[in-house]
Amino acid sequence: MHTREQQLQAFGRLLDIMDELRLKCPWDKKQTLQSLRHLTIEETYELGDAILNNDLQEVKKELGDVLLHIVFYAKIGSETDAFDIADVANAISEKLIYRHPHIYSDVKVKDEEDVKKNWEQLKLKEGNNSVLEGVPKSLPALVKANRIQDKVAGVGFDWEKPEQVWQKVQEELSELNAEIEKGNSKNIEAEFGDVLFSMINYARFIKVNPENALERTNKKFINRFQYLEKEAKKLGKSLHEMPLSEMDVFWNKSKKFYK
Repeated sequence: MHTREQQLQAFGRLLDIMDELRLKCPWDKKQTLQSLRHLTIEETYELGDAILNNDLQEVKKELGDVLLHIVFYAKIGSETDAFDIADVANAISEKLIYRHPHIYSDVKVKDEEDVKKNWEQLKLKEGNNSVLEGVPKSLPALVKANRIQDKVAGVGFDWEKPEQVWQKVQEELSELNAEIEKGNSKNIEAEFGDVLFSMINYARFIKVNPENALERTNKKFINRFQYLEKEAKKLGKSLHEMPLSEMDVFWNKSKKFYK
């Protein structure tokens, strides 16, 4: 691993390159905070994929792309004297020190849950009117639900045991089934949302990240379905021509293939 001096030199090199690109490259000169936004989101998802795949070389590469965007935003900010990379680094450093009084002050904590509760209480002291203000409106619904539940749990609004949450899941499923029997599509959607919300909450209690769990299942399904498509092609058939019973044979083989 590199020394701290080497790490700082590498970061300084990146800053120098960013300065030069912003000055000389036609594409880089044109970029704004707004034009980079969607690219940053894409890079973040690519990093998430690499982490989920446990591909450390790809994680390194994608971290570099995300770091470039941070440096790029800071460079743009410096051009109007709004902020520069030092302001960004100092701001997060000060926030970390303030929100970790159990490290940088005399506050005592028992465990991770105490840390989370202190974190949310400190955020309220900073002027936030609600613990939910920090949840971005544009988050995907599943991720947003998880963050909402994390936030309110941080101030003590939470179940005590996983069994209680599982019972809530069962209640929501019963309510969904009741609405399905009535055939009221609006109520069915509402109850289905409640089932998902309670399942996401249960995932938190059993230490499962629901976004990661669902994405792993997505990837598993894609692999198995593409195996099915390849096997059908070997037989000179399209899936439209295959009965479900034949597709099931290859689907079961795909489970063994990707086990």
